[in-house]
Amino acid sequence: MRVLSLIPPMTQLNTPYPSTAYLTGFLRSRGVDAVQEDLALQLVLSLLSRAGLQSVYDCVQRLPDEARSGPVNFFADHVERYLATVEATIAFLQGRDPTLAHRIASRGFLPEGPRFASLDVYVDEDGGDPLAWAFGALGQHDRAKHLATLYLNDLADVLRDAVDPRFEFVRYAESLATSQPTFDPLAEALAAPLNLVDETLRTLTLQALARHQPQVVLLSVPFPGAVYAAFRMAQAIKQQAPGVRLVLGGGFVNTELRELTEPRVFDYVDFVTLDAGERPLLALLEHLQGQRSAQRLVRTFVRDAESGLVRYVNWQEPDVPFADIGTPTWDGLPLDRYLSLLDMLNPMNRLWSDGRWNKLTVAHGCYWKKCSFCDVSLDYIARYEGAEASVLVDRIEAIVQETGQTGFHFVDEAAPPKALKALAEELIRRGVAISWWGNVRFEKTFTPELCQLLADSGCIAISGGLEVASDRLLKLMKKGVSVDQVARVTHAFTDAGILVHAYLMYGFPTQTVQDTVDALEYVRQLFAEGCIQSGFFHRFACTVHSPVGLDPAAYGIELLPLPPVTFAKNDVGFIDPTGVDHDRLGKVLKKAIYNFMHGIGLDEDVRSWFPFKAPRTTVPRQFIERALRQR
Repeated sequence: MRVLSLIPPMTQLNTPYPSTAYLTGFLRSRGVDAVQEDLALQLVLSLLSRAGLQSVYDCVQRLPDEARSGPVNFFADHVERYLATVEATIAFLQGRDPTLAHRIASRGFLPEGPRFASLDVYVDEDGGDPLAWAFGALGQHDRAKHLATLYLNDLADVLRDAVDPRFEFVRYAESLATSQPTFDPLAEALAAPLNLVDETLRTLTLQALARHQPQVVLLSVPFPGAVYAAFRMAQAIKQQAPGVRLVLGGGFVNTELRELTEPRVFDYVDFVTLDAGERPLLALLEHLQGQRSAQRLVRTFVRDAESGLVRYVNWQEPDVPFADIGTPTWDGLPLDRYLSLLDMLNPMNRLWSDGRWNKLTVAHGCYWKKCSFCDVSLDYIARYEGAEASVLVDRIEAIVQETGQTGFHFVDEAAPPKALKALAEELIRRGVAISWWGNVRFEKTFTPELCQLLADSGCIAISGGLEVASDRLLKLMKKGVSVDQVARVTHAFTDAGILVHAYLMYGFPTQTVQDTVDALEYVRQLFAEGCIQSGFFHRFACTVHSPVGLDPAAYGIELLPLPPVTFAKNDVGFIDPTGVDHDRLGKVLKKAIYNFMHGIGLDEDVRSWFPFKAPRTTVPRQFIERALRQR
């Protein structure tokens, strides 16, 4: 029985999303004929080709003048230049034609649409080179990569405005899926005539089906922005090959479809599995081969043939231990065709979109699992399991041998310090030279000595949650860290030559305007003292699986009632008695931190970022500096 795992659009363009690599490696280790393809990458490469852009231009020609946006008009006016440059630019971003950097960096090769206006903010008073501060005289390749990324973003805007209003490189049609209580919006979209993006995806799906002739297709859906495309792919497969069994799983399913009762989902797929996929897939394959009954499936939704109702089957069997899941394989994925992009001129921030990283986990779940904003009740957080450092390094060596790539991104919720220490020592002991980065908790275990050890083993960057940057709120959310502790830990990483990114949050229950101003001041000082080099503020969302969602009264809020849910359930609205307009504050925070990441405004009073009279911060001006002296 052949199993085909597919990555639906959209995930990442610079590196494969790892779910199919894990499943394919695991299934092969159990003797299953397993293959994989990345249709997210294939879709973009098909659209961003000469033939693809010609088809886009045909769509533009059918638009009335009043329906054309600025990006669409610019594309139409310069279509010949786009057709002449798109395939060369893609080859450059794939690393296949590095000498093109000189022409791109000259600013005379690419048509420069509306996205290039962002460069205007860097023009100095003398009208000099707007990018000289970032790239200097010799950074031609990175300069060209940034310009080429702006070029691709212009084309994404054209696809959105002229072909499919839902199109984005990351959050593709996510509004159709995110916390949608019913299947109606998705069903309506799937019943609509195919547009150019849909037709291209359908063609690619059927080509993959013809190449591999699978009996089972796994659709891995990590994000809401991959749901619509996954169902479009399933629709095409059902129409072309109704005998193929389709299985839906992944991060979106694991968080949002846990109470699924919508029968229409099973017009497109045959099975929906929850949580870690190894054990459910083994049970399912045994069922399809007649070796076990449907009553003994594991964590699987099916539609009952007689009643037509959705049924959840969960035969109790232990999960496959993390140490036994095998080594991921990227066999079948075109590693030389991924695009290295440079969206933001920040050395830490670029890691998410630039370079091809082998994604790997140090452990399953989270060893802390106490944060009140997190889905600590779900398997991907709650079930913590590790593996010996020797096993992890065996996997690393096997992956390097297969891919020829020595860059690793450890995608744990929070990599355990003890495991990282053991991993670093084993890498050094074996003389395995890799570059790696990952996510941690900024806890005191990360001493300067441990940070230096990690750097010696190849660690180049670390991300972690400072969240609300308020000791009162950090205690309320049970984060287990304090602001001064974060300052000391992040500075230890920086001293070891490791870049640091801070995840930040606003809008947490009971957070006041004063809390927000103080948080921004803490963040300003962390940047100014060199503790962090990058950061991002995201809006707190209350989820039904988190401690806040499960016990809102303990956090001083009242949940808004949810409508009857038959499809997706995750985010839930709430009433916060503080009544703060967090959306307004969020715009300020994002603008300020964007500037901090570029070294701008680090000496200014943080109140200057607010378009209204903000309260004076209560944080001492040298708070972080003093905290560092106390190490």
